[in-house]
Amino acid sequence: MVAGASTAAVTRVGWDADQAVTQLYSEHYRPLVRLAALLVRDYATAEEVVQDAFVAMHGAWRRLRDPGKALSYLRQSVVNRARSVLRHRAVVEKHAPKALPDAPSAEHGALGELERAAVIEALRRLPTRQREAIVLRYYGDLSEAQIADAMGISRGAVKSHTARGIAALRTVLEQTT
Repeated sequence: MVAGASTAAVTRVGWDADQAVTQLYSEHYRPLVRLAALLVRDYATAEEVVQDAFVAMHGAWRRLRDPGKALSYLRQSVVNRARSVLRHRAVVEKHAPKALPDAPSAEHGALGELERAAVIEALRRLPTRQREAIVLRYYGDLSEAQIADAMGISRGAVKSHTARGIAALRTVLEQTT
């Protein structure tokens, strides 16, 4: 048989599976891979799909009713296997574990804890009214009027205690760092 002979002529002669698959492979492997690549959107997977189709055809060669339709069988096999790959991908993506949110490093957590401890220690050193005003303002998220009501003082006194407390905190925290 001539190397350039058509696939239909090769398959009609009655070659065995090895010869027929070899001839089909040499003539149609690349176009079938391009077809599969368009379907599965991945060249390496497309090559696997086409290779699996050739292996399956080789195994089923004796059961092929019309060896002249071997190329049609290969195309259909490639399309079906590509569908199977896509279904498998969909199932894997559906059941993939959800990514955990980015967690800060242990070092970041330790530094944050040290900073919080330093702020709490600095708050403990403040006079009672300044500490109360700062805690109610920044931890309690209260307005000046609400703080004045809670502490039983005027809004001006709240402003004064808060400003002095923040200045004292700044001084203490700058000295510790």
